[in-house]
Amino acid sequence: MKATGVVVEYNPFHNGHLHHLNETKRKSGADLVIACMSGHFLQRGEPALASKWARTKMALSAGVDMVIELPYSFATQHAETFAKGSITLLHEIGCESFCFGSEDGEIDSFEDTVKLIHDNEHTYNSSIKHYVNEGLSYPAALSKAFNDLEGNNNMIDLSKPNNILGYHYMEARNEAAPNLKAFTITRESAGYHDEHFSSPSIASATSIRKNLFDPDQEESVINRYMPVTTLNILDEYRKEFGGYHRWESYWSLLQYKIISSSPSQLKEIYEIEEGIENRIIECAKGAFSFEDFMSRLKTKRYTWTRLQRMALHILTNTTKEGMNKTAAGPAYIRLLGMNQIGQEFLNTRKKSLNLPLISKLSSANREDIFLDIKSSEIYSLGLSSSESRKKLLRQEWSQPPIIIR
Repeated sequence: MKATGVVVEYNPFHNGHLHHLNETKRKSGADLVIACMSGHFLQRGEPALASKWARTKMALSAGVDMVIELPYSFATQHAETFAKGSITLLHEIGCESFCFGSEDGEIDSFEDTVKLIHDNEHTYNSSIKHYVNEGLSYPAALSKAFNDLEGNNNMIDLSKPNNILGYHYMEARNEAAPNLKAFTITRESAGYHDEHFSSPSIASATSIRKNLFDPDQEESVINRYMPVTTLNILDEYRKEFGGYHRWESYWSLLQYKIISSSPSQLKEIYEIEEGIENRIIECAKGAFSFEDFMSRLKTKRYTWTRLQRMALHILTNTTKEGMNKTAAGPAYIRLLGMNQIGQEFLNTRKKSLNLPLISKLSSANREDIFLDIKSSEIYSLGLSSSESRKKLLRQEWSQPPIIIR
């Protein structure tokens, strides 16, 4: 059986994801699709709208054949590490190819861009450092440094978020799994961060979440942007756990953690550097919400996403030392769910896996999975009732892989 892979967050699964899934099947010609999906916290440094279990159900109900988890130590990282973890896991589980969405849509452009940067690595990295020292954010410095290189016209636009991720997927593929075939498809209609509904059937996850959290919006507005299975799962989750997860639900915990910490303690937290710990403390003292805190904290030098990741690592008390223990790469494969095709594929792969396969936490090496356990416990604190929190935590420890027949 031939497997192809996708790297996803499904926050939540919508029609754009369904298009990507169908095109992945068509382009790769694979027998099954395996999704490497972020857990409870995401790459932009925010909590997932619904738990990884609910999002696994969304994926399987829409046609994904297997879902494995991208651990916290990769899922909440900058693009390079995020890509390294996800591509490594797709390779280790047995994928022969992978497919990602991009603004460019042509895989040859990604191949050429990776080669150009590799051939000019020293110049490129020096330019990035120069622009960062001038006060530009890292993504802006990266784009400017790339534009300084002399290449041909078949290059991708590295100012676009999905192109940036795609570039790092290709870079990770070349390093970890050179034989893994790559495909890309053009993102349809809505932009990655688009907050408005600009298409009759496809919207960004950002705009869908904004609608879900806006009490003045009619719920029926988003119905045309998601499969009915997603809508049903979201509704069930809201009823079962009392609502969805968002940063504001964790603000009091984050504010307490920041204010009760000294600058030297915050300096030990992953991604906090260059003295920003002092600014974080001052901004937290006067802020009355997470949104207010972030608005006070934001500067030209740091992107919103990077600052959100800093806030997340403070919330989860993830230190530089703790995160660096995972630098070598994923230490396990955690299986979240599969259908019958996925089961058949796994039966052919189990004995040849190079990494331990975790189907329940009771069988895991606690040291390997410590960050995921801790982040799941903190994720549950965003729910309003103690019963809901207990229920979500029990699920984390006792839930076997979800099986859809």
